[in-house]
Amino acid sequence: MEQIIRIRDIKLISIGNSKGVCIPKSLLKKYNFNDSLLLEETDNGLLLRSKNNKKLSWEDTYKSMAVEKEDWSDFDISISDGLGHEEF
Repeated sequence: MEQIIRIRDIKLISIGNSKGVCIPKSLLKKYNFNDSLLLEETDNGLLLRSKNNKKLSWEDTYKSMAVEKEDWSDFDISISDGLGHEEF
């Protein structure tokens, strides 16, 4: 499974004594960003998250995976390698 990384060049804009960024409307909708966000500092940089981000149930997760129609055929090889029955 290949992860697609999208990079956008955005500019900081002055807002009083602070700086801000403009987030494109398509990303606001895609990530459910409304009036306020959570800003998290990580070892890899800053992470913006929606406050409305609820944890998916297993059922919601399966439905979401089905919609993506991802190809998991490579995973079949590791299931059939026979190591699942070995004691370590």
